[in-house]
Amino acid sequence: MAAIKKAYGYITRIKEGRPQVLVFQHPIKEAGIQIPKGTVEAEEDPYYAVIREIREETGLMNFNVEQLIIQDRWKCDDGAIHERYFYKITVHETRDGWTYNPTGGGAESGLTFRFFWVSMLGEVELVRGHGDYLHEILDQ
Repeated sequence: MAAIKKAYGYITRIKEGRPQVLVFQHPIKEAGIQIPKGTVEAEEDPYYAVIREIREETGLMNFNVEQLIIQDRWKCDDGAIHERYFYKITVHETRDGWTYNPTGGGAESGLTFRFFWVSMLGEVELVRGHGDYLHEILDQ
């Protein structure tokens, strides 16, 4: 079985000299707190997929894809294998929080995501797999 490619974005900013990462509360309780991510479309480069996903899920348009943090393979709870691409994204965003209705369609149609920033590991519990490389960005 071929791996499903997924692009993840650790969207970062510096506030009061410390890095912060953007997360969102999904309105479906079981979906938990997440970072922006999504499936890489056929023939799409993961770099461009993360840009598309960030725009669709957050509404942010001005950001910089700084680097690919890591590419790995991960077994999902349903047994599917995901080839994951985690990117560090920087943004000069002054809002401490906002809500946004994702524009990508599909299962997210009609939902509202609530965005906020975290400054420390363990500050929130991210849904399984989303925080795997958060230590690359944040302090303890």
